[in-house]
Amino acid sequence: MMHPDTEIQFVSEQVGVGVFATKLIPKGTIVWIKDELDLRLTEEFIESLGELQKADVYKYAYLESDGIYVLHWDHAKYMNHSFNPNCVDTAYNFQMAVRDIQPGEQLTCDYGTLGDDEEFECIPEEGTSRTKVTANDYLTYYEEWDEMARETFKYFNAVEQPLKYLIDKQYVNKVNAVANGEALMDSILKLFIN
Repeated sequence: MMHPDTEIQFVSEQVGVGVFATKLIPKGTIVWIKDELDLRLTEEFIESLGELQKADVYKYAYLESDGIYVLHWDHAKYMNHSFNPNCVDTAYNFQMAVRDIQPGEQLTCDYGTLGDDEEFECIPEEGTSRTKVTANDYLTYYEEWDEMARETFKYFNAVEQPLKYLIDKQYVNKVNAVANGEALMDSILKLFIN
């Protein structure tokens, strides 16, 4: 589920639409969280669909390490990629704002954190030499993403968290301990490597 202070807006002909802040979203705020309404689909089911349905599922869903595709039920599926994202993934099935996101600003994440099973070229961006998302980005960039998340967690308890109630029960105690500085944060690698 996306943060309630977001909406879909047109970006460009090349990109399509994206998710934008309608109000200030402070650093440390949960901006997206996996919830029970997200669809979990097997590849067998997806392959049984019509060609148009199948194409949209593969475009908007992401593959988890257990081989199941997740298709978001809300506008989270329209969140765009950036190598300089303003949101960071965690090992706890949610993303946080890595800096204050201003009203009218697009929310972005690094698709490399999804461990996608395909490679694709990206629109060149200032401040990075990366031009491609690869299936193994998590092995190369996990330390950078973990550092972003560790820094962001310092603000977790200082900001309003309208999505906090959706944190999966298995993670609640750990997230609270990390936010309180009482435990080390799990690496995002935990999502890919047991």
